[in-house]
Amino acid sequence: QVKLVESGGGRVQVGGSLSLSCVASGATTTIRSMAWFRQTPGNKREGVAGIAADDIPTYGDSVKGRFTVSQDSATNTLYLQMNDLRSEDTGTYYCAADRAALLVSSTPSLFEYWGQGIQVTISS
Repeated sequence: QVKLVESGGGRVQVGGSLSLSCVASGATTTIRSMAWFRQTPGNKREGVAGIAADDIPTYGDSVKGRFTVSQDSATNTLYLQMNDLRSEDTGTYYCAADRAALLVSSTPSLFEYWGQGIQVTISS
């Protein structure tokens, strides 16, 4: 079993920056991919950014060039640096992990482990 805990959300103005962290605990040696997803009420969960076993980051089209995903294997932490934030970036951000090498473009339901979610609000 793997537990994921997100931190770092909050409210910033358009054009600002925020950084999210996700710490994994438990059976972390079994994890081969981690990713960030986001969701707003009434919408499907959207892949934001992720890293699979090849350590190559992948991004959703709407965040390319603005967000950077990274990981620290020593502390089992996944980071998301979000720059040039827009109002449409508002949502609940979730950290996900799986024992397979899934991409951020994968169907969210394929990811086995999820954090509780953290709110990110971009105000104009």
